[in-house]
Amino acid sequence: VREVRVVRVVRIVVVLLLAAGVAGAAQFQRSLVRGQRIATEGDFDGRFNFCRLVYDGNRNGGSWQTDYPNADINMSIRFSELTKTRVAFSPGGEPKHLLVRATEDSLFKCPLVILTAPGSAIFDDEEVKALRTYLDKGGFIWADDFWGTDQWEQWEAELRKIVPETERPILDLPMDHPLLRSQFVVTEIPQIPNIGFWRRSGGGTSERGADSETPRARIIADDDGQAMVLMTHNTDISDSWEREGEDVQYFYEFSPKGYALGINVLLYALTH
Repeated sequence: VREVRVVRVVRIVVVLLLAAGVAGAAQFQRSLVRGQRIATEGDFDGRFNFCRLVYDGNRNGGSWQTDYPNADINMSIRFSELTKTRVAFSPGGEPKHLLVRATEDSLFKCPLVILTAPGSAIFDDEEVKALRTYLDKGGFIWADDFWGTDQWEQWEAELRKIVPETERPILDLPMDHPLLRSQFVVTEIPQIPNIGFWRRSGGGTSERGADSETPRARIIADDDGQAMVLMTHNTDISDSWEREGEDVQYFYEFSPKGYALGINVLLYALTH
């Protein structure tokens, strides 16, 4: 029964994505544009913006630029197509996805910030203070695309500067959590590899072998039990958005699952 439900959800998302048009999102594909600026408060107009957290790091497995900008662009497009959320677009038709730093006031205009490759993140004292304030004010952080024990330990050490272990535990996300039911019924945390590894390995999904064989979603919850930090470990959800138009097989195998989870997370963050 569980397998039937998973297949059904995947098929529904595939149909919706294809109906929306892969080519429509693919036309917005861009390589990294030099000179991208950090968002200011004037960039926000009340519509949804995909906010990516810029951080300094040790490049142990990536940087804040991992999956940028195509994951941001494609998810923004799909979010506007598959939900009723008012997503911000520029006059030219490209989604207004934004870069934010923890130390800028623009952070507090983002109900959700996403950081990729958090296993390389390093936060200074000012950033720690700002991110703690952001969470206390109701913000939501999603850390995605980090693999194995060493990257987890690096991220956990930085996270514990913001939310000490003595204050709040890190919990495995229950599979009946509302976050997994916001729009699509997600019954498993998919292991999504980056497309390069998937191709080189002949379809493998665990980028660190036995050290990353199990994908996990973990959370930190607030006093009301609402998730305020989500961590998707041993999986690269963002790559399923970034690479959706590059390989048909990769799209069918990973993008529906990645979008189902991603859209659920965005909706949860906007409504809780």
